[in-house]
Amino acid sequence: MRTTKEKDFWAATAILVATVVLMLVIVLQIERFGQIIGPFRLTHWLVWTGTIYVAIAVPIIAILKKRQPQRYKTLFRTHMFGNMLAFLLISMHFASQISRSATSYPELGTGAALYIAMVLLAGTGFLQRFQLISSIKLQSYRFIHMGSAVAFYLIIVIHILHGLHII
Repeated sequence: MRTTKEKDFWAATAILVATVVLMLVIVLQIERFGQIIGPFRLTHWLVWTGTIYVAIAVPIIAILKKRQPQRYKTLFRTHMFGNMLAFLLISMHFASQISRSATSYPELGTGAALYIAMVLLAGTGFLQRFQLISSIKLQSYRFIHMGSAVAFYLIIVIHILHGLHII
């Protein structure tokens, strides 16, 4: 298969492997990323960086791809790798949350739903881009990918409002 020979495939795979390894390092408590920086823990800064990137960059890149089709390839790679790195940051936060002790275990409701949406976004984006499962039609990937994006935007608003104790 041609796509597995592309350098983008191996770079994307390396980011996914790094994500899994970092999550295991956190969950197994080999290393902690809970250092306090300013008023918040490092993992909160990481998740906010990843989430803000996805929330702002995705619509901007989508608009630019339509307005500047000559830059499509560059914008698409920015979308793909930027979102995968954001997924890595968000995964580090999620791993730190689920590895907390029972006495300080968080309520995972909206956070778990948000992470599931992110996993679907990353997974369908990866599979769609590299067409690893040829029996699944491109339209099916797009449907799940776009639906996950809509879910992400809806859930992030609810998650933030819940975190701020507004709802």
